[in-house]
Amino acid sequence: MSSDMVRLHVTDDLPIRAYPQTFADRVEIRFGKAFPVVLVVEKDSINRLRSALQDGGVALGVEGDEWE
Repeated sequence: MSSDMVRLHVTDDLPIRAYPQTFADRVEIRFGKAFPVVLVVEKDSINRLRSALQDGGVALGVEGDEWE
């Protein structure tokens, strides 16, 4: 059985850039120097993604204004 899961290891030195696509109500988040991986997030899902990252950061003890 094969898995359809893609795993991306985000490190502190991995370039991450966001490219809003206002015409399509979404944003592309590109990872890597040559951008081999792109995460496409629909406008209505941005807060859901932000909340999941915040929950993970809090669980790991990440401190900073962005988690308050």
